[in-house]
Amino acid sequence: MGELSRPVRVVVGDRVRFDGQLRGVLAVSALAVTLTDGERPHRVVPLLELFEAEGFEVVASPTRMPLPPVSLLETLPKPVLEKALWWEGHVLEVLHGLPPGARPDAAPRPGYGPGRSLTARQQVKAAELRAAGHRVTASAVAHHRRRYQQDGVLGLVDYRPVRKKPEFGSVDKRIVAAMREAIGEGVDASTKTGSYLLWRTGEILKGSEEGREVTLPSRATLYRVLAKLTEGTYTFGTATTRRSKAHGAKTPFGELPAFAPGQVMQIDSTPMDVMVLLDSGVPGRIELTGMIDIASRTLSAAVLRPTTKSVDASVLLARTVTPELMRPGWAEALRMSRSVLPHRRLLSLDERLEHAAARPVIVPEMIVCDHGNVSISRNFKASCRFLEIDFQPAHKGSGFEKGHIEKMLASIATLFVQFLPGHLGRSADHRGRHPERDRLWSLLELQELLDEWIVAHWQNRPHDGLRDPAHPSRMFTPNEKYATLVEACGYVAVALSGDDYIELLPAEWRAVNDYGIKIKHRVYDSPELDPLRRQDSGITAKRGLWEVHRDPYDVSRIWVRNNRDEGRPWIQATWKHLHRAPVPFGDLAWDHVSHQMPGATAKEIADAVAALLTRAHTGPDTDSRAKPTRRDRRVAARTKAAGPATPLPIQTTTEPAPEPVPAPAEERLADVIPLGLFDPLEDPWRRR
Repeated sequence: MGELSRPVRVVVGDRVRFDGQLRGVLAVSALAVTLTDGERPHRVVPLLELFEAEGFEVVASPTRMPLPPVSLLETLPKPVLEKALWWEGHVLEVLHGLPPGARPDAAPRPGYGPGRSLTARQQVKAAELRAAGHRVTASAVAHHRRRYQQDGVLGLVDYRPVRKKPEFGSVDKRIVAAMREAIGEGVDASTKTGSYLLWRTGEILKGSEEGREVTLPSRATLYRVLAKLTEGTYTFGTATTRRSKAHGAKTPFGELPAFAPGQVMQIDSTPMDVMVLLDSGVPGRIELTGMIDIASRTLSAAVLRPTTKSVDASVLLARTVTPELMRPGWAEALRMSRSVLPHRRLLSLDERLEHAAARPVIVPEMIVCDHGNVSISRNFKASCRFLEIDFQPAHKGSGFEKGHIEKMLASIATLFVQFLPGHLGRSADHRGRHPERDRLWSLLELQELLDEWIVAHWQNRPHDGLRDPAHPSRMFTPNEKYATLVEACGYVAVALSGDDYIELLPAEWRAVNDYGIKIKHRVYDSPELDPLRRQDSGITAKRGLWEVHRDPYDVSRIWVRNNRDEGRPWIQATWKHLHRAPVPFGDLAWDHVSHQMPGATAKEIADAVAALLTRAHTGPDTDSRAKPTRRDRRVAARTKAAGPATPLPIQTTTEPAPEPVPAPAEERLADVIPLGLFDPLEDPWRRR
């Protein structure tokens, strides 16, 4: 029995040769089939007529030609490209029977019509080209046809400009595998040089049966292979970055979304590349601990310490959720009331913001940290539980998971630290000669400069990560982004109450003596301590000592837990020599050094930043070349009488104030009204 001459089936999508043309099958029914037609939208042909038609055949659907890479075509010389396009026209006629650009009703030329195989068409095409003067064989036509079907137009040109070279050339794959192994061994080790890795590659090859038969190429070739394998791995860079890259995510990076202030915050510590005068008067280095809000990029708090301890993270958290008060000498433009922050809305919730600087108060919902002793300490975890904050440590060796705080700490080094005297540079290679001989700032002075820089510069600096989604070319500042998020998500900051603030401060256990309480050679006293003097607290585990909370960045006062009176759980005691502090703080001093202006402009903020960096670079004024005027002395004296010097919240001091300097008869000064400072024991919502 002979083979069937008709197809087993015809389905939609097939291509058939009918009535001398190649047509597509649009629909199939039990009696007829719908075909494409050049002159009409379609043509319905009965199945019997279709199958009995002369030259009918089902043609395999041709594979779509790949789109040529335009960039590579543009690099080809014009004669070469024209030759390729010339070949394309002949190959298409061999494949489809019609040259490109033929009319819909055109019929194939003799030799290319229905029933002719590809081999026959290739032979006809070769004879045609030879008659035209081209030295072409049928095998050459077949070769060009196969290359065109595989690579498109590029298959018809010289392959050398676009050929794919092996990644490592002719180097044996076993050498590449051994070198990868040597590089992998150094991820957690100290940084080595390239010569060591080449030696280690040879040792690995010698230790394997297959590698002993490998002949190593020249050292130049090995170094080229090594450069390709180590690109982006920091094999010859810093060990910390290398470990972070190697142990990081192997899948596409995701991003933890943050749409509201405080939704996700990050905390970290790093040594500061600057020397300061410590309490002992000896120059030394310090550490910086900071916290940043991801949604607004607000640097909510940053503290400096000689050595960061676990209690410092809790103090940092307390500073994050309390207002930053204006300090004497700060520009008027730095007030929250003159910034883009929603001051009026927040002022109705917390009266302490009346004298606050332009730094948002943010209550964290989640804090991301590393596995350092400071961040994972029991003290910090307890503070997070107390404030109902989600504590989320990052994976070990995955610094990218808290990349925002890492970048922020690096930005402080370039934007602020390098302007300071005693700058050390990021490494010993970048260090100058005798930086300890500069006019160094003390730790407390540098802390105040840093606080001012955060309010003046960081919070008003456009950030590349805070772009407007609708207008990507526009960048927001952290303060602008915070104000925008407040309008978008309805976020309202609720700062800590006074008792909560004190609870977050680190605790010490001290005796209440006749003279008061001594901490670090400073004596603190208050008349309210009279019932507690030389008395036992009743806590036998602490030998009857009293629990004392204090802010390590504020030496002006402490708080003693009062076990005898539940109505007033805390007693504030003030440093005895607080009235001798050199920095005045009060309404009179503030009015003397500032000017009442309706609104802060960008120029005013820029001038404040420039003045801050100039003052920071100059260092502390130790020679006192500028002699104060008579009015300056009166202002300082009257302000000192009004209240103690401190940048943080206090109550009215119990220390007797010195007599104010009398003003001359010809000039009457206004009455001194103390600045409304944050009192942690005062209810901010009560009516006055």
